[in-house]
Amino acid sequence: MQLGMVGLGRMGGNMVQRLQSRGVQCVVHDSQPASRERAADMGAQPCETLSGLVDALARPRAVWLMVPAAVVDTVLHELLPLLDEDDLVIDGGNSSYHDDIRRAKELAEKGIHYMDVGTSGGVAGLERGYCLMVGGESADFDRLAPVFEALSPGAESVASTAGRLRETTADHGYLHCGPHGAGHFVKMIHNGIEYGMMAAYAEGLNILRHANIGRHDREQDAETTPLRHPEHYQYDFDIAEITEVWRRGSVVSSWLLDLTARALQEDQGLAGYSGHVSDSGEGRWALAAAIDQGVPTPVLSAALFSRFESRGNGDYANRVLSAMRHQFGGHIEKKKGGPVT
Repeated sequence: MQLGMVGLGRMGGNMVQRLQSRGVQCVVHDSQPASRERAADMGAQPCETLSGLVDALARPRAVWLMVPAAVVDTVLHELLPLLDEDDLVIDGGNSSYHDDIRRAKELAEKGIHYMDVGTSGGVAGLERGYCLMVGGESADFDRLAPVFEALSPGAESVASTAGRLRETTADHGYLHCGPHGAGHFVKMIHNGIEYGMMAAYAEGLNILRHANIGRHDREQDAETTPLRHPEHYQYDFDIAEITEVWRRGSVVSSWLLDLTARALQEDQGLAGYSGHVSDSGEGRWALAAAIDQGVPTPVLSAALFSRFESRGNGDYANRVLSAMRHQFGGHIEKKKGGPVT
């Protein structure tokens, strides 16, 4: 099996390495020469240009794009004139499923096949494998099965669900979810759930970190809510050890908790992080779909808005609140700062 890979970033490069190690020959392109050189060291065939990549692939070609959603159309604009009828383009990034539906129709007019593959696994996918959520035609899914099998974790990675009476590709870590856009739709919801899980862990650990508030003196003025029972908050918890014990036998254990525990073992104070949390779009799109469907998603929406708050996008609203308190009650704003407890 031969595959073209465009984009050799944090995930694309690791995917090429995993594919090469499992017998899928990769022809690769990236704008960065160093990335092409690393891929060549893995046994892949590097190409300086997209035209070189297309020429190096046997027909019918399969070209996997692993580039940011914002540049997919730009890459396609350059790539499509180079392709022939029955070639296949796969978008494995985090595109909107709306764009998949449009692109599939545009490519079909040229006789070119299109698939969207929601890809989860992050930088650990090289060793753990990738969870693949696939949208497109069934025949194209079957055609690319050797690639999916090489990238996925495999059936042996997780014990089968109790009572499960069948085995499908889902047991191996990849699934044909439906027609064009279905793969990225499922990945969109996957990431929305991820936002909520991350927020729940973060908020819970924050409560634990401040459980010693009763040990600290609090100002006594009109701007400070009194702590009625400081004796209830006398705990100095070892957060790293708590996440470690939760990893064993707890109902909240998960790979996400494993990663959190690793970060806390390195530094409980997390001094290397500013708390600026980005979002790549899927949470917004998941919320938009929920609104269209009339489906309540209070957890997902709160998690998304929390990310906006982390980037300072609520600062002006907070200043408005402070100004209103001053106007109607003469409240003097307390300055930020002081020791972290």
